Amino acid sequence: MELMRRYDEPVEVRCGQLAGAETMVPEQFLWRGRLWKVRSVLEHWVETGEWWRHAGVRAVLGSEEPADGSSAEQPARPRPLEELLAERALWRVEAGRGAAVRGADDSGGVFDLALDVDGGQWLLVGCAD
Repeated sequence: MELMRRYDEPVEVRCGQLAGAETMVPEQFLWRGRLWKVRSVLEHWVETGEWWRHAGVRAVLGSEEPADGSSAEQPARPRPLEELLAERALWRVEAGRGAAVRGADDSGGVFDLALDVDGGQWLLVGCAD
């Protein structure tokens, strides 16, 4: 597989249910004005925020070191606990444009789509095409 390029761009996603799946999965997404049809879901996982970086958590653990590697001269920006507890669900999908048939001119690729669980916003966070 090619190198996965990182993005952080909003996308519109249409979900459906695959046969035998218990949850809804992305079926199509609109990115940069182009419609992509999901052919298969390669992976699915959930990421949590970096809760261990919160000052309150570090205090309980007895850690006085900045959790993000910042120095005493440049203190880290305090992050709200809600931001650090946020979850997002990710799907790595194989997708192609429209009704293209697999082949050399397919213009397909592998995409990472993220759903902010609390906010309901979809982002395209990675692409290898």
